[in-house]
Amino acid sequence: MYSLLFKSFIRTKIAAISLVLLLGVGIISVFIGKQFNIKQEKAIIEAESFQEESIKRNVKYHNDDLGLLLYYLRFSLVKESNSLTGLSIGQRDVNPSILAVTIRGLEGQKYDTDFENPSLLLSGNLDLGFVIIYLFPLVLITLTFNLYSEEKEGKTWRLIATQTSSPLNFLFKKLSIRVFFLYIVLAILFLLAIIILQLPINEALLAFITVSVLYLAFWTSLCFIIISFRKNSSFNALTLLSLWIVLTILLPASVNNFVVNTYPVPETLKTMVEQRDGYHKKWDMAKEVTMDKFFAHYPQYKKYPVPEDKFSWLWYYGMQQMGDDESLESSKIMKEKIKLREKVSEAISWAIPTMHTQLTFNQIAQSDLNNHLSFLDRLDKYHEELRLYFYPKIFENYPVRNENWKEFKPKYASIVHTINWTNSIFPLVLITVIISLISFFNLRKI
Repeated sequence: MYSLLFKSFIRTKIAAISLVLLLGVGIISVFIGKQFNIKQEKAIIEAESFQEESIKRNVKYHNDDLGLLLYYLRFSLVKESNSLTGLSIGQRDVNPSILAVTIRGLEGQKYDTDFENPSLLLSGNLDLGFVIIYLFPLVLITLTFNLYSEEKEGKTWRLIATQTSSPLNFLFKKLSIRVFFLYIVLAILFLLAIIILQLPINEALLAFITVSVLYLAFWTSLCFIIISFRKNSSFNALTLLSLWIVLTILLPASVNNFVVNTYPVPETLKTMVEQRDGYHKKWDMAKEVTMDKFFAHYPQYKKYPVPEDKFSWLWYYGMQQMGDDESLESSKIMKEKIKLREKVSEAISWAIPTMHTQLTFNQIAQSDLNNHLSFLDRLDKYHEELRLYFYPKIFENYPVRNENWKEFKPKYASIVHTINWTNSIFPLVLITVIISLISFFNLRKI
């Protein structure tokens, strides 16, 4: 039986063309992921070179004033690269993996990013995650929508029913052959991705593959439940394509709109305004206003005098610090609301397999928004370390030439993501089992 069904399937031109096209697009997506990873690695190398050259050049021209030198010097924090990002780029093309900051006010520097072509940002990246979530289901629909109806419409179902001990088992075999070829394509793509992207064989990769397999199992069960109603081919195709549009486009967009409007973040603009006002308005105020707040933040610097009749770097960097301090509360609220948005989106996604899979892919590949927020938290700590190191030297007029500037290399931030297997696979397993059981009871009538 299997051999006959196999030969019948591979002779179908539309099936062969669909699988070849899917494989081709999948291979292209792997190379796009490779190009993205290369771009990220190149940017890291360039950041190291730029920081070294920038420090050398600025030290040459501002070697008599440490405060002025540090006004210009930028120090880079680099998020350690993850080769899995090539499988699911997520928000890595929007949120930078390298941030270069001075010791001046941080809030105004946090959200600097690279220039990108707006049309590319609009269309997004064709990574393997996109191919799995959007294109694999389309091909699966193409291969299975007429699984039962073609036999019924071709007047061969009665013959099959009389010549097989179990018509239901015949449909399972027919479905399994189609799904088998789809999984073969998926396996080939992952094998190529491991080789081309040089992916380490670890828990993260295993989780990505497992979620992919379960996601296709969900779509298989969804196709089968529509088939189980034993309608004609046109009804099956239209229903499945409608479900694809709803699950991949309509529902995720609706959830995004709901979350954005339910949890607005006006603090984004408020943080920027407070940071700027917190610094700029200090120019028109008495120095005591700034210094009292600065010394309250850093009591260890009270020993340094603040001249009233001339400019001092102690007062200037105090103003910069006040910009951050006065916008700190709004910045915290903004982060909390963004995290709440992510939490609510994840909770809703348990009922939307497409959305859940996309979020899970991004989490595993460390290209999600929470990962970027963690990176910004590391930037806060790094920036504070720079300030605490340089402030005393600035206030004491430490000679520029006495500092070993060669030691200041870009610092790397390692953000570890722990795989939550229950959250990753349980929603997909649950909904697949439920749909499969309903399909089974429907098909028992055959």
